[in-house]
Amino acid sequence: MKKVLITGGNKGIGLETTRLFLENNYKVIVVARDYTNFEFNDNDNVEKIKYDLSNVEGIKDLVYKIGHIDILVNNAGIMNSIPYDSYPKADMEKLININLYAPIEFIKHTSKSMINAKSGRIVNTASVAGQIGHPDIWYGVSKAGIINATKSFAKLLGEHGIVVNCVAPGPVETDMLNVIPEQRKNSIKSNVFTDRFAKPEEVAKAIFWLATDCPEYINGTCIDINNGAFLR
Repeated sequence: MKKVLITGGNKGIGLETTRLFLENNYKVIVVARDYTNFEFNDNDNVEKIKYDLSNVEGIKDLVYKIGHIDILVNNAGIMNSIPYDSYPKADMEKLININLYAPIEFIKHTSKSMINAKSGRIVNTASVAGQIGHPDIWYGVSKAGIINATKSFAKLLGEHGIVVNCVAPGPVETDMLNVIPEQRKNSIKSNVFTDRFAKPEEVAKAIFWLATDCPEYINGTCIDINNGAFLR
């Protein structure tokens, strides 16, 4: 049974991604902070690891304890709603640690056994914010960094049989929507073709495809999932 590690696999996009892998007979390792009301708490094919991803230094040891995985999904992320000119340093550092440094650490350490196996898939969850900017400036910066890291690691790992891609969703119907001011949400909805936000399962399907069935020649790619937002 193949193993997939999903950060933030307990809710939102991550939960739907966990569901897809379970339905397709994968062993799923979920890394998250809280498993209260987690739908798959009693599933024998789910290993739960309680971990705060802002602790970047501990990721190396965490990966060592987990051992070899076939697929890595860097999904966990946070967003604040803080003006750029009054952004507390602690909030900025926590966001960058979780959104950018932690995914890079996971790639760096999980890819070692993938290189030995000459096979592996890595999918990162970026955001349209990384392409067009964002009112939470550090969120936008972190997601732009993830897109660049995706392309950089594809160059570094592609020759070893490892495929690295990312998705860049627009706003998705998850808890993160609560951070977005109502006026901005209405503005975004008015600029998409179907007058709604993405459903988490729609993003999860793209992640699952990139992690499993997408051709090896699709490597270092960022797939936009925004229903035409910001294109009109």
